[in-house]
Amino acid sequence: MTTAALHKPVLFEEAIEAMNIQRNSCCVDGTFGRGGHSAAILARLGEEGCLIALDKDEQAIAYGQKHFTREPRLHLHHSSFSRLREVVEEHGVAGRVNGILLDLGVSSPQLDDAGRGFSFQQDGPLDMRMDQSSGMSAARWLATEEESEIARVLWEYGEERFSRRIARAIVEQRGAEPLHTTAQLAQLIFRASPVKERHKHPATRSFQAIRIHINSELGDLREGLAQAVEMLAPGGRLVVISFHSLEDRIVKRFIRDMSRGDQLPKGVPVMEKQLEPGILKPVGKPVRASKQELQQNPRARSAIMRIAEKRA
Repeated sequence: MTTAALHKPVLFEEAIEAMNIQRNSCCVDGTFGRGGHSAAILARLGEEGCLIALDKDEQAIAYGQKHFTREPRLHLHHSSFSRLREVVEEHGVAGRVNGILLDLGVSSPQLDDAGRGFSFQQDGPLDMRMDQSSGMSAARWLATEEESEIARVLWEYGEERFSRRIARAIVEQRGAEPLHTTAQLAQLIFRASPVKERHKHPATRSFQAIRIHINSELGDLREGLAQAVEMLAPGGRLVVISFHSLEDRIVKRFIRDMSRGDQLPKGVPVMEKQLEPGILKPVGKPVRASKQELQQNPRARSAIMRIAEKRA
């Protein structure tokens, strides 16, 4: 399988370089997608290397099983990276993983498939689940949730300033007829929004917020980051690509907190060299897409990659 045959993820070369892959490494791709990153990682691994890949999406796993059938070094798991510890322990490599990559958010194949319900730009069922084998669809959630909770989700996860108006409109609408499609929801949000931004559909923030909530994306991220540090070998790299300010804030604070080490009150008579350093250390500055990549893929404009290394 070659990377040329696959969808090319954002910050592709930068992410693979950041992982610092050695030939006999054991790596984890926490968001397999269509295997773009995984194929590039496998190309750098030797015969003794291994790659554990996870994805919530059954379609992603089915794709991998079909297109990577002759790759014995790849171990695919239908799972969220919030279960990273469990999956890695199953392979007996806990604390010995050399690189972990998390490419967050929704993938282009998911966005482009109207049947998944992630995008308002084409009509489809109001689903939004990354794992369609479990959990509550967006349609079901909007049909049953309290108005105040819908407003909270739109505000906290979408930073939608008209969250209360939109939540009220959703509740009023479902009293007459439940929302079943992305077009219905997008049109409702358009009507409920008193101010329209240029070059931005009023439903953008709400769709994002509902998707984040339905898939427990921020909770999974917190779980996955904590477990990643445990699974890394000394000198191993953690590489995370975010597409939303809330995601990046979590990643930034996590790396900062795990890099601080001992924190003592001011005035305690202890020399700096006596303090235990943090378990992680940041590697370089945050990385953003180049002008060339932005021209080829406008979706890359919000991407930001952060890298950390586990101290030896």
